Amino acid sequence: MKQVMRGFGNNMRRDRSTRMTARPITVGGSRKSTGNQTRNRITLVMIGVCFVYAIIAGRLIQYGFRDLATVSGIARGSELLASRPDLLDRNGQVLATDIRTVSLYAKPHKITDPDEVIERLATVLPELDVRTVYRKLTSKSQFQWLRRQLTPKQQNDILALGIPGVGFRPEKRRFYPGGPTVSHIVGHVNIDNKGIAGMEKYVDGQGLADLAAVGMTIEQQLEPVRLSVDLRVQHIVRDELSAAMQRYRAIAAGAVVLNAKTGEVLAMSSLPDYDPNIPAQALEKDRLNRMSAGTYEMGSTFKAFTTAMALDSGLVTLKDSFDARRPIRIAGHTITDFHGKHRVLTVPEIFIYSSNIGAARMADVVGIKGQREFLTRIGLLTRITTELPEVTRPSQPKVWKKINSITISFGHGVATTPLQTAMSAAAMLNGGNLIPPTFLPRSEEEANRVATRVIKPETSAAMRYLMRLNVKKGSGRRAAVPGFRVGGKTGTAEKVVNGRYSSSVRFNAFLSAFPIEDPQFVVLVVIDEPKPAKGQRSATAGLNAAPTVKAIIRRSAALLGVRPSFGDGDDALLVSY
Repeated sequence: MKQVMRGFGNNMRRDRSTRMTARPITVGGSRKSTGNQTRNRITLVMIGVCFVYAIIAGRLIQYGFRDLATVSGIARGSELLASRPDLLDRNGQVLATDIRTVSLYAKPHKITDPDEVIERLATVLPELDVRTVYRKLTSKSQFQWLRRQLTPKQQNDILALGIPGVGFRPEKRRFYPGGPTVSHIVGHVNIDNKGIAGMEKYVDGQGLADLAAVGMTIEQQLEPVRLSVDLRVQHIVRDELSAAMQRYRAIAAGAVVLNAKTGEVLAMSSLPDYDPNIPAQALEKDRLNRMSAGTYEMGSTFKAFTTAMALDSGLVTLKDSFDARRPIRIAGHTITDFHGKHRVLTVPEIFIYSSNIGAARMADVVGIKGQREFLTRIGLLTRITTELPEVTRPSQPKVWKKINSITISFGHGVATTPLQTAMSAAAMLNGGNLIPPTFLPRSEEEANRVATRVIKPETSAAMRYLMRLNVKKGSGRRAAVPGFRVGGKTGTAEKVVNGRYSSSVRFNAFLSAFPIEDPQFVVLVVIDEPKPAKGQRSATAGLNAAPTVKAIIRRSAALLGVRPSFGDGDDALLVSY
């Protein structure tokens, strides 16, 4: 029994010893493993927190060294609305582009004290309309615009005010680097960056406006739209027009440089113009685009078309003569010449002396029906087709009578736009092809596909000869440019004042082309109500519009790629005819 108990006791001791030995090994290892994992996790969390705070601290230090205006919260380009395509001139110079900006808005339901908000905003935007802003802040709407297109500094100053309930939305603003230089061609956009005038409106009409209307945007930058305009020539044209307006104290002036072979508009300016960066200026009086949106009686420049009509009909030749000894009396009116020769005049003499009587007699040979048909065919009586939206339809008598035919022959009774006058002149001089004007690049091959034959080549050759003769010996002498054979025709039209033509208020024009033996470019200048320059007694087109054309050609010919030639090639004009 004692042995049994002793054995049992020994067993118990061995079991206890075994349990005591096993327990520390098993339990102690588990705790150690768990503790290590916990410490590792805590270490990783601490490292992560330190890393995050290090990034934040680094960014704060980075922003601390930046100028306040650069951190005012203007969003990245990818967060903005879809851009408009840049507009470029034919050489890649930027005419219009988008810049990033922001606009201020309010959430009226989050505004607790509208008066305090207005008072604080006025410290940054003193020009705010207090009544309008108060009405917006007290409305029941969820969103109200307070100010569109802020500067970075304005946004930064408003952010510093810490006003609850107001915020900023990224937007695009159209920027025109050249200011008013190309304003009537490029046009402008409204506050929502939608084109409402000029080529900006045309671009919207090609699908951009439709995408915006249905809420679709294009994230990538749109392909730039290249125009036919040469910014260098455009600057010259505007500069010379500005000088002419000042020199002749005119109320307005305009000019267009047109490629006679392709119909491309290289330059077109109408003064007074406006700055498209300030669209409201376009609504001011007398800032319309006179070159395509205004119609005028073009005066004696129409005699070029009357002469071309007579020659093209086959009823008149350059060797024919017409009686200009006495005035024409019809329907209570007397038609006279400004500087009458009071003798029989040949066709070239009618042209260079700008005889009203001679032009009327040539028109009488063709007849009213033939005259109207020719002027329609050459593009002077119908609305021109081009990309520019601002185009006006010409005016003409509802019923053409004999008196209408006579006055129209020398440029009174039909009002056309200067742009279409230049277009028709190009057809008259380029061999007889009427090409619609374009503000987009166009090759000669493309132009030939849209051209329409309107007069005979031999008629065109005769008109080139007459235009050159007029610059050498006639009223266009002041348009002559050494090295560049210029041809042209003056036009001095009396304007209607109080229902009657006034001999002292004129609309002057000079229609020209160069080099005249193979015209590459047509240049038309118009000056509205010029006064005599210093030392002059009169203000006819030969004294003001012609010298302005000369200045434009002299400065721009080389830029247009026309090489000067000092040989006398005038004889070839008559021989070719």
